[in-house]
Amino acid sequence: MPPPEEDRVLGAFAGLAVGDAAGWPAARHRSLRLAPWSRRLHRELDAFAEERQVTTLPVPFALNQPVEPLALGPSDDAEWLAWTATTIHEDRAEAFGRLARRDDLRARISVWSALDNLAAGLGPPASGHDNPHFFDDAAAVRAVAFGAAGMDPVADAEVTNSGDGVLGAVAIATAVGALVRGAPMREAVDAAVAVLPEDTAIGHAARTAVAVARKHGDPFAAVPALDAALLDHVYSYGVAAAETVPIALALADAAMPGEGASGSARSFTRSSTRSSTGGRGAGEAFGAAVSAAACLASVADSAPALTGALAGAYAGYAALPEAWRESARTLAGCCLPELAGTDLVAVARTLASGGPARSAPEQEGAAQEGAALDGARQHGVAKDGQTGSGTTQSGSTDSGSTDSGSTDSGSTDSGSTRRGTA
Repeated sequence: MPPPEEDRVLGAFAGLAVGDAAGWPAARHRSLRLAPWSRRLHRELDAFAEERQVTTLPVPFALNQPVEPLALGPSDDAEWLAWTATTIHEDRAEAFGRLARRDDLRARISVWSALDNLAAGLGPPASGHDNPHFFDDAAAVRAVAFGAAGMDPVADAEVTNSGDGVLGAVAIATAVGALVRGAPMREAVDAAVAVLPEDTAIGHAARTAVAVARKHGDPFAAVPALDAALLDHVYSYGVAAAETVPIALALADAAMPGEGASGSARSFTRSSTRSSTGGRGAGEAFGAAVSAAACLASVADSAPALTGALAGAYAGYAALPEAWRESARTLAGCCLPELAGTDLVAVARTLASGGPARSAPEQEGAAQEGAALDGARQHGVAKDGQTGSGTTQSGSTDSGSTDSGSTDSGSTDSGSTRRGTA
């Protein structure tokens, strides 16, 4: 028996948080809660290692500050998912517009660029299209909430992204929507791939990734082949949707090798952490998928989180390892300070029960939801988690964009040209 729908919604949220915590960038993000001088010393130690040819590389440290920010836990992806879930019934441009007036946020380049666009009076879809990082996976992370709620992610995605960035959000929402409503993993992954046009970078990469992972039949075994087939080691684009979304789909799918298309398990037990016959249980499969994603260092900022969301939505919250559930449920506030101490599982439970209370204008707007769902079906996701034909986003390509973002060390990638193959 599959777990109840609410348990699968909780599994999607907790799974994303676990994957977020498992990736090496989480400690870097969480260190933003420490004093700036500690990160300056980190950069100086890194420069020392480079200049003196030292192989002992620095890691985030607290020195005489509280060490809690560096404890194992979720970071940016989990916080933006929580923000999305708590504002999901609001007009997306208006929700983001409130953020544009703040200076205490930390976000992806695509989000900051969109906020600048909104502040200048440029709304969606232009805010996502006229954006140097339109191709990243910020919207795909947020789409976990829309998939769990059975809602169209496109209006949200178009605020910050375009092209592959929007298509990645549609694919993730499609897969999560199907999984929380009880679909087998393979069926959900195939549905997500189907909404990605073959002539797009993300569509080609998704088909390649899934084929590679299915050939190897195990997520860890597939890691070297996925690295060779998909990852761009030429540029610093660790959150490109055309890489992270296909990898998440492929590894989540490969973790469930015993599951047939009908959802029957031969050597796999969905509803338990370990099969009584010795086959892989849902909790073990979840761990295998997330661990494999974390092995791909260049995409470890979001690929483990997206993988965890899919595997968690399939397995359900109760099947996830208890120690990881407890470590990943409390948000640090490293990107959205007001979320410090927030229980992500409680946020997910509220969404599963119908979401935050709507304001009067939102209740009036709910009458128009049917029309919005028609648009969702054109992009490949519907209220019931089923898929449509999928379409590309207007006028956007993956070529010719420049990365004007900066790392927290102050270095920039301005002038680097985005390759058309992501």
